[in-house]
Amino acid sequence: MMILTDDQRMLQDVVRPFMAEEGAIKTQLRHWRDTGCKDGFGHGLWKQLAELGLTGILIPEAAGGAGLGQVEANLVLEEIGRNLTPSPFLTTSVAAVRALEESAQAERWYPGIVAGETVAALAVDEAKSHNPAATALEARRQGNGFLLNGAKQFVVYGASADLLLVAARTAGTAGETTGVTLFAVPRDTAGVNVENVALADSSKAARLTLVDVALDADAVVGEVDDGWAPLSRALGAGRAGAASELVGIAAGASEMTFDYLKQRKQFGRLIGEFQVLQHRAAHLYGEIEIARAAAHKAAQLIDAGDPRADLFTAVAKAKAGKVARLAVQEGIQMHGGIGMTDEHDIGLYMKRQAVIDELFGGPRYQAGEVARLSGY
Repeated sequence: MMILTDDQRMLQDVVRPFMAEEGAIKTQLRHWRDTGCKDGFGHGLWKQLAELGLTGILIPEAAGGAGLGQVEANLVLEEIGRNLTPSPFLTTSVAAVRALEESAQAERWYPGIVAGETVAALAVDEAKSHNPAATALEARRQGNGFLLNGAKQFVVYGASADLLLVAARTAGTAGETTGVTLFAVPRDTAGVNVENVALADSSKAARLTLVDVALDADAVVGEVDDGWAPLSRALGAGRAGAASELVGIAAGASEMTFDYLKQRKQFGRLIGEFQVLQHRAAHLYGEIEIARAAAHKAAQLIDAGDPRADLFTAVAKAKAGKVARLAVQEGIQMHGGIGMTDEHDIGLYMKRQAVIDELFGGPRYQAGEVARLSGY
């Protein structure tokens, strides 16, 4: 059972109506999609999140942030998912903040994130599937710094980011977790080439090509050859956050579907009165509650520094992805023909589910992590 503290419930009570009004599909997702916005999200809303103290939710109070934890960040992400709100919150306020934690780069980048003026992106993947250990982008020593050469893809909001956190190889070979170094690279650095592309849900990602990108030694996040530690922190937080966003997607799609069942009539009866649809709706409701509890547990373990956090996070991400997929499929089927049209919002949930499900590792990757962390 998911139990929130009084403070967490207060946060939820603030964020839920705010996102429902300011982050609504019509005024955010559809607006930025239909106007062809290169960023795919609204900087005005990003600034509003900062005014509420949400962009710095994981940043310590001493650095100007809210000093809260993963549980609170996940509560925000569930509402982002429920409303399909395009926002760099997950990549910036969660993943990037955790990567920069306790590094010299935090002092440089945290103030902009707190103010809602800085967007950050994680540049990890190089192949078709998520595999951080396969990092091959080369970081070769040059004088007191490094020269980066290689390519990255599926860099969410990479073209809009002020900061790119780039995983590179300074030692070893692709497939090894040792020898990976994490670099903080300003996007306007010479040699960083960005191709902005639209994903299935109309959000933006980028393909990066780095050609002789020269960086000082202070661009290193953490230690040289030991970037796996900050990278793992970032990916763990990102996966836990994505799990809650997927729960929100499932909840938003199911709420829309349940409302439709109470309105649509067939054969002179509300379709929600048909027992087979009632059973399917009840099953879906139960599955969403299980996924929510799994995501909440993973967040709690991250906040507690529990060594089981990675295992529970993989479980939560896989479960939430499966449940969100069920929710959007059931939603489209129960809506009938209108579920296949762009004019109805239910189809947008399926597109967002497909993207977030793959972010930071899809179901197969998470299943592999569960097996590995369980000793298989």
